[in-house]
Amino acid sequence: MKLLPEPGRSTAPAAARVRTVLSLALAAAALPVLGQAVPAPPAPGATAPAAASPAVPAPADTAGSAGLPRGFRGVELGMSLAEVETVLKADELFLYRGGPDVTLLPRPNEKLLEAQGLSFVKRAFFQFHEEKLFSAVYVLNPETVDHYSVFTSLSERYGKPGSLSPRESVWSDGSVSVSLERPLTVKYLDLTVLEKLKQSSQARQSWEDLSRQDFLGSF
Repeated sequence: MKLLPEPGRSTAPAAARVRTVLSLALAAAALPVLGQAVPAPPAPGATAPAAASPAVPAPADTAGSAGLPRGFRGVELGMSLAEVETVLKADELFLYRGGPDVTLLPRPNEKLLEAQGLSFVKRAFFQFHEEKLFSAVYVLNPETVDHYSVFTSLSERYGKPGSLSPRESVWSDGSVSVSLERPLTVKYLDLTVLEKLKQSSQARQSWEDLSRQDFLGSF
């Protein structure tokens, strides 16, 4: 049975008690939890801190800022045979007198120039295709320079090699490759000419295979 308030008694005291309880509950909710730090109020004139931005990954290591060289000590890929001979004759690092050191290779339009070196270089080989240098190989002297020193020098200048194996380290920019091969050889290679030679070799091999099939089919 619900009791009705007595006539003449005011309900104001009960309402006041309810408001007091609600005020205390709201005040308690605003208090920090035990052990929780209370944030300091912002200084006058200070702006609200910006939201933390997500971490940005560091850029990957690149192959160095400098472009790959096209040659060594003035001998550059793309030079003619006469230009390479002129550079070698003027360089005290090579004993080159010309003439007999030039060899015709079995493949058409190819020549090989060999030069004896002094001090740091033992021998050098320069291969030409259609009268242009596309491969230069330097066999270094292990008594005056070591593999680690050459690798360190190339890495500091051109970054980490794109290809690394126990046999060789290769730096490439798509048009030129520089490789350090064991035991102690540095090679400069024109990749555009190399790809052209590969395609020519594949075409020649395909023609030879077809001719062989025609020959065998004639029996």
